[in-house]
Amino acid sequence: MQAPSCRMNVAAVLNGLLVSVVAALLWKYANLWEYAAQLEEELLLTRQSQELSQARVDYHAALLALQEQGTRMICSGKMHTDRICRFDYLCYCTEAEEFVFFHSNASVMLPNLGPRRFQPALLDLSSVEDHNTQYFNFMELPAAALKFMPKPVFVPDVTLILNRFNPDNLMHIFHDDILPIFYTMSQYSDFDNEVRLVFMEGWGEGPHFDLYRLLSSKQPLLKEQLRNFGKLLCFTKSYVGLSKMTTWYQYGFVQPQGAKANILVSGNEIRQFAAFIMGKLNITREESPENNEYLVVFSRSINRLILNEAELILALAQEFQMKAITVSLEEHSLAEIIRVISRASVLVSMHGAQLITSLFLPRGAAVVELFPYAVNPDHYTPYKTLASLPGMDLQYVAWKNTIEENSVAFPDRPWEQGGIAHLEVEEQERILKSTEVPRHLCCRNPEWLFRIYQDTKVDIPSLLEVMRQTLKSKPNPKKVRPTSAVHPGRVREPKCQTSVQATNEAKMTVSWQIPWNLKYLKVRDVKYEVWIQEQGENTYMPYILPHQNYTFSENIKPFTTYLVWVRCIFNKNLLGPFADVLILVTETRCEQTAREEMPLCFLLLGVSSEA
Repeated sequence: MQAPSCRMNVAAVLNGLLVSVVAALLWKYANLWEYAAQLEEELLLTRQSQELSQARVDYHAALLALQEQGTRMICSGKMHTDRICRFDYLCYCTEAEEFVFFHSNASVMLPNLGPRRFQPALLDLSSVEDHNTQYFNFMELPAAALKFMPKPVFVPDVTLILNRFNPDNLMHIFHDDILPIFYTMSQYSDFDNEVRLVFMEGWGEGPHFDLYRLLSSKQPLLKEQLRNFGKLLCFTKSYVGLSKMTTWYQYGFVQPQGAKANILVSGNEIRQFAAFIMGKLNITREESPENNEYLVVFSRSINRLILNEAELILALAQEFQMKAITVSLEEHSLAEIIRVISRASVLVSMHGAQLITSLFLPRGAAVVELFPYAVNPDHYTPYKTLASLPGMDLQYVAWKNTIEENSVAFPDRPWEQGGIAHLEVEEQERILKSTEVPRHLCCRNPEWLFRIYQDTKVDIPSLLEVMRQTLKSKPNPKKVRPTSAVHPGRVREPKCQTSVQATNEAKMTVSWQIPWNLKYLKVRDVKYEVWIQEQGENTYMPYILPHQNYTFSENIKPFTTYLVWVRCIFNKNLLGPFADVLILVTETRCEQTAREEMPLCFLLLGVSSEA
């Protein structure tokens, strides 16, 4: 009778042991899984730390260099708005969130700006000029203070330290970040494919972080990641700031938005940058067959919609006799969009950041920008300015909805999406009655936001009519060659001779030889510009001449001293430099001034010597 009971007890014991073993295994597995995850995270951090500090093998040498050889700052640019600085051993304290420059007897700071570096800053961290959220400066400490501070981690990479302006907006990413980074890197021989980009503005990665990764083989670092590597991070060699030479637009922080007053970039540089990006994305610009040309309509799915998009696409396809393709940031990757746009003949889109992709259009293509009701296209021209840059060779068309009934507004949305319900009733009524948004400063004008976020039913006949009137020829990328930007040289051997005909009549003959580079160029339209100024007067008489020898008699007085300038002009707008000024009295041969007198001579004209 007891045997079965024993068997039951043994089975219970075995069952209990089995449960215990399984529980132990599960517990061990769970702990192993947790440990593995933790280990993986630590290994990832270790790999990044090793990348940055080379496992701290060079720590003592770097610390000795910082203390004894000294830190170094060498800056270019006269003003903070055009200044870029190179540092040896610029450090960053992650706890104080401050850059630190350690002084020793061997430290170098050129130029010696003193307190001027605080007027208002040493430099701009962004390519957006003189924006007070983008200023850079550093605190100073003696190198002896290092003994009381956390052990520094040294970054061996050559780094470029900057601010992204708005990594959530595609226009800002290209115009303010990637393009300036690309050309800043090209200015310094220290930069190569392994430069480390360090973003200090405090934003997260943003939706297009992969674009920044195209610029270097090394992972960019965000400000929030720096604290992972230590409390004191020292960059052995770093450059701080961005070149502003490639930007063409200002956003209205000081005056209403518009093209920059002094645009230094041409379409040639933009197209070189576009080719670089396409190469990194493995996109080749293949010409479409004659019967396979197409136009692209940029579709939006959240706001600023084209309400009759299907009808518009059909009408455009019929007008241009080519197929139509739609692309969307919500449905396609940026690489797919660039691949499609890079071979398109026409790009059509509502005003918005997505139109920055027009920089990938082939030469000869057309950009058609649509504006909602009450938004004046002349007040918002980032993409018109881009298309109009010399060397871009794009045609541009702006269309504005003039029919209020074809517009759908959303007054109850949040203010940043165009809502106006939060405003006083009188202000809401004023905005609703307005037929055009007045020019305004950035960035929260409620009338601008209300109008720009409208949906639009495009009046197709009026759009097609504007396109017919504006487009000089049918968009055809294959037939357009890059425009030449070769300027003429100085005219050679300028000479002049005078004669007095009577007490109140004289003549002046001016001649010259063609610029040296003209004989090597195929230029159809060659003209010459001559300026004649009576000495002591503030005005001059300009003449555009087709030949190299001309006699002037009108307004030429006897026994009077004149200043004469001559230069060559190609194709109406490619200006050459002036030859040295000629000084003559209307009874003798003229004399040529020495080169160093040129600024004084041009000062007499009231224009700069760069005219």
